[in-house]
Amino acid sequence: MNYSKVNNIVGWICFLIATLTYVLTLEPSASFWDCGEFIASAFRMQVVHQPGAPLFLMIQRFFSIFATGDLTKIAYWMNVGSAVSSGATILFLFWTITALAKKTILKAGEELTTGKLISIMGAGAVGALAYTFSDSFWFSAVESEVYAQSSLFTAIVFWAILKWEAHADEPRADRWLLFIAYIMGLSIGIHLLNLLTIPALAFIYYFKRTDKATTAGIFKTLIVGILILAVIQYGIIQYLVSFGAYFDLFFVNTLGLGFGTGVLFFAILLIGGMVWGIRYSIKHQKKLLNLGLLSVVLIIFGYASFSMIIIRAKADPNLNNSAPKDAFSFLSYLNREQYGDRPLAYGPNYNSERTGVTEGKTIWRKGKDKYEVAGKKTDYEYNNNTLLPRMYSDDARHASFYKEWMHLDDSKNPNLVDNVGFLASYQIGYMYMRYFFWNFVGRQNDEQGQGSGFEGEWISGIKPIDAMLRGDQSHLPPSTVDNKAYNRFFFLPLIMGIIGALWHFKRNQKDAGVVALLFFFTGIAIVLYLNQKPLEPRERDYAYVGSFYAFAIWIGLGALAIKEWLFKKLTPTTGAIGATVIGLLAAPVIMAEQGWDDHDRSTKLVPHDIALDYLQSCAPNAILFTYGDNDTYPLWYIQEVENVRPDVRIVNLSLFDTDWYINGLRQKQNESAPLPITMKPEQYVQGERDVMPYDDYKIAGSIELKNVVDLLLSNDDSDKVPMQDGTKSNFLPTKNLKITIDPQQVVSTGTVPAADASKIATEMDWKFNKGYVTKGTLAMFDILAHNNWKRPIYFASTVPSEQYNGLDKYLYSEGLALRLLPLKADTTASDERPEQLNTPAMYNNVMTKFKWGNMKTAKYLDPQSSDDTFIFTNIFSSLTGSLIKDGKIDEAKKVVDKYFAVMPTDKFFGIRTVVVKFYMAENLYKLGETARANDIMDKSGEYINKELTYLADISQSKGLTGSQNIQTGLYYLDRMIKTSKAAGQDKLSDKLQKTFNALESRLSAFFPQQGPQQ
Repeated sequence: MNYSKVNNIVGWICFLIATLTYVLTLEPSASFWDCGEFIASAFRMQVVHQPGAPLFLMIQRFFSIFATGDLTKIAYWMNVGSAVSSGATILFLFWTITALAKKTILKAGEELTTGKLISIMGAGAVGALAYTFSDSFWFSAVESEVYAQSSLFTAIVFWAILKWEAHADEPRADRWLLFIAYIMGLSIGIHLLNLLTIPALAFIYYFKRTDKATTAGIFKTLIVGILILAVIQYGIIQYLVSFGAYFDLFFVNTLGLGFGTGVLFFAILLIGGMVWGIRYSIKHQKKLLNLGLLSVVLIIFGYASFSMIIIRAKADPNLNNSAPKDAFSFLSYLNREQYGDRPLAYGPNYNSERTGVTEGKTIWRKGKDKYEVAGKKTDYEYNNNTLLPRMYSDDARHASFYKEWMHLDDSKNPNLVDNVGFLASYQIGYMYMRYFFWNFVGRQNDEQGQGSGFEGEWISGIKPIDAMLRGDQSHLPPSTVDNKAYNRFFFLPLIMGIIGALWHFKRNQKDAGVVALLFFFTGIAIVLYLNQKPLEPRERDYAYVGSFYAFAIWIGLGALAIKEWLFKKLTPTTGAIGATVIGLLAAPVIMAEQGWDDHDRSTKLVPHDIALDYLQSCAPNAILFTYGDNDTYPLWYIQEVENVRPDVRIVNLSLFDTDWYINGLRQKQNESAPLPITMKPEQYVQGERDVMPYDDYKIAGSIELKNVVDLLLSNDDSDKVPMQDGTKSNFLPTKNLKITIDPQQVVSTGTVPAADASKIATEMDWKFNKGYVTKGTLAMFDILAHNNWKRPIYFASTVPSEQYNGLDKYLYSEGLALRLLPLKADTTASDERPEQLNTPAMYNNVMTKFKWGNMKTAKYLDPQSSDDTFIFTNIFSSLTGSLIKDGKIDEAKKVVDKYFAVMPTDKFFGIRTVVVKFYMAENLYKLGETARANDIMDKSGEYINKELTYLADISQSKGLTGSQNIQTGLYYLDRMIKTSKAAGQDKLSDKLQKTFNALESRLSAFFPQQGPQQ
C-alpha cells in the first residue's frame, strides 16, 4: 500500500476518533461565558463583542441548519460544529507530524520500508491523539466558541507550509503560499491566533530557499517574520480601516459629501493600486513582488468577512455590540477600544502616582450631517515608570496581590527586576506553565487557581514529587480526590514530548527550530503581549492551545525516538510497533482515561436551565438588570434562539454606559416594548454626560428622582458646575433620593396584590451609593422615574450590590431575580440573614417553573455549574425559612422534598457547600426532619475535618495556606455544634465538638483560640 493512501486512511481514523470523542462529550446546549452570545448571534446573524468573529458566526449558522427547525437543538448542532472543527484540527495535526517525521527519517531517494511506514504513522497517531485528549483543547472542542475553529485554521496553515516545502521546487508550487495567505485572511474573521504562525512559516521558507543557513540569515528571517506579522496585524487589520475612516472624515467634513464616500474612494484607490502593482510585477517579471501583492489581496479578500459586521449592524439587530455602522465606530470596534489599553514595554507600576494628563487623538462620532468631535483620548502621565511594567494595575485587589506574591512592602516602588520577577513567577510560571503542566503532567482539581497551592494546581500522581511541591499527599482532601478533574499523567506525556524534542533537534535542527518557534509565539509571546492582571474571573488556558499543539508534535516524534533509542536490537517493524504502542499508552491512552470524566458535559444543562430560571423569575413584561457574562449571555441565548420569555427586556449594566446600548433599549425587541427612557440621543451620545460628579449642596430631606433626572439632563449653564479642564458638567447635588408612590397605581399595575396594599410605602427613599453618576446610572434613574410601575423591575441575584445604586432595601427575591417593590421596611427581618423575599412568587417559581440543569444526575459539573448549586441551595433554604416563619409548614416540607429530589445533596463543591447546607439543616430541624438534618451536619463535619486536616498538614510544611477556608470551616463547625445541641442531638454535637477540638489544636499555631462559645 502506498504512503499517501496509508497517510490519508490513518489520518481520517484519527479524525473520527477525535470527532466521536467530542460529539459524545459535548454540552447539549449553550455553555457559560461567551457561548450564549455566540450562538444567539450566529443564529440571527447579529454583532458580538469586540473585535467580532464574523466568519465563525457564518460557519456556526451553517451547522444550525441540521437542527431542522427545532430551536432547542440549535445550540447542540453549533456545538457539533466545534467538535467537527476540532476533529479536523487533529486530522491536519496528524498530517503535519507525519510530514515532519517522513522528512526526518527518510532520505531523498530512499525506499520506504514497512518499518519506517509504521513508525511515521505511529508518530502521527501518538501526537495527534495526545492533543485530542489534552485538557485545554478538549474543553473548547465541546462548546460553541471561536477557539475550535481558530485551532483548525492554525493547523491548516502549518500543514500547508509543509506541503509547499515538499513541492517548492515544482512549477506553480507558490500557489500553496497564496492558499496560506487566503486562509490567514479568513482566520481573522475567527480569531487572530493564526497570525502567530507567521514567524515559523518564514523560517520554513528561508530554510527551503537557502542552500546554507547563516546566523545573519536566521536573524533577518526572524525580523522579516515579525514584520510580516506586524504588517497584517496593524497595517491590514487596523490601518486599512483607519485610512478609510479618515478619508471619509475629509470627504464628509471638508468636501461636504455624504457618509461613506471617502471609504468608497479609498477602496477604489486601494483596488486600483493593487491591480496596477500586480500588472507591473507580471510585466517586469518580479516574482517576489507578485507573490507579495497577491498574498495581500487574498488576505484582504479573507478579511472581507468583516463586511458582515457592518451590514448587520446597520440592520439594528437585538444584539448589536458597539453598533459599528460607520467608519469610525467600526474602527473602534476592531481596535477593541471598549477594553482599554495596557502598558507593554514601558509604563507605570501599581503604586505609581498620576502626575498629569495629556490629550491624545481626537475621538470622532457620526453626527446628523457630518462627523463630530466626541472628545479627546486622554493619556495619564505617571511617576516611577519602568521597563516591562508587569505589575501595573492600580486596582486595590490587584495591588494587594502584587505585594503578597512578590513580598513587597508599601514603600517599595517596583523596578525592572521586580517586574521581570512577576513575569517569570506569575505570568509565565503560574499562568502559563501551570496550564502547560495541566495538559501534559496532571491536574489537582478544577477549582479556580489563585496561587494558594491547594486549588487549580498541576499535579503528577508521583507522590514524592507532589509532596515536595504541594505538601503531604497521604491524606488528600475530598476537594481533590473526589474532584473529577483530579488527573494524574505521571509526567508521561511531558517526557514523551521532551524526548521527541531532543530527538528532533538532534536529527533535524531546522525543523525542530521551526516547531520551537511555533511553540514560543503561541505560548510565551502571548503571555508577553497579554500582560495579564491577576485574579482573573476564569482560567485562561484556552489562549495558549497553539503552543500545546506544537508540543503535541514532539509527543508524536517521541515515538520515533523510542524506536531509535530503545528498540535498536529489534527488527524495524517490531520496533516500530512497540514504540507506537508505548507512545499511545504513555500519552493519549492515559490522558483519555484520566480526562474523560471531567470533560464529559453530555448530561449537563445548567447554563440552559439557569438562564430559563432567571427569566421565569420575572413577572410579564419585566425589565431585568444583569451585570456579568454568565447572568447575561445564557439569557441572550435562550431568549434569542429558543424564544423563551421574549417579553422580558434584559439590560446589561456593564454595557449601560454606552450610547449605542441605550439606543437599542429605546427600540422594540422581540415582544418587549421600548424602555421608558425619556433622554434624547443628543443628551447621551458619546462624549456627553459620560461621568457627572456629585457636589453636595446640603439639601435637606430627599429629592424627587424626576427632578434629579431633569437637573442631570438640563442644558442650562446655571444647572452645571465648572470642571478642571474649563468645561461645565451636569452634577448630582444630593445623594438622598425618593420616588413618591401612588398606592392605587401600584395595586392597579399588579406590582403589589390588593391584599397587601397596607404594606405599600407612601414614598421610596434611599441614599445613592456612589460619588458620581454615569450615563448608565442616569438611564436607570430615567427608567425608574418614568416607569410608573407599569413594567416590573428586577435585578439578577448575581448583580453586585453596589450596582443597586442604593435601592437594596426595596429589593425582594422571587428566585434568581430581586424585584423592586415599594414596600415598607420589615422591622422583624433577621439581622443575620437580612435577605427579603416575595415568598408567594418565589414558591410558585421554585415549585412550578424552575428547571434544575440535571444537577443531581449530571456526570460532571464544571466549576461554574457547581457554583450554581450554591445559588439554588440558598434559594431552597431561604424559601423554606420564610415559609416556616409564615407558619406554612406543609409548603415548607414540599420545598424540602423538592430540594432533595433535584439537587446533588450528597456532593460537596468546596467549603461554600458547607455554608449553604448548614442553613438548610437549620430549617430541617425546625420542620422535625431530624434524620435529614443530622445527615447533613454529620457529612459536613466529616468534610470540614478532611479539608482542614489537609490544610493543616500543608500549612505545617509550606506556611499558612487556605486561611479563608480554615476560618469559614471552623466558624460553621462551631455553629453546627450549637445548632445540633439546641436540637437535642447531643451525640452528633459531641462528635462535632471532638472534630472541632482536634482541628483547633492543629491550627492553633496559625490562628488565635477559636473555641465555641458556651
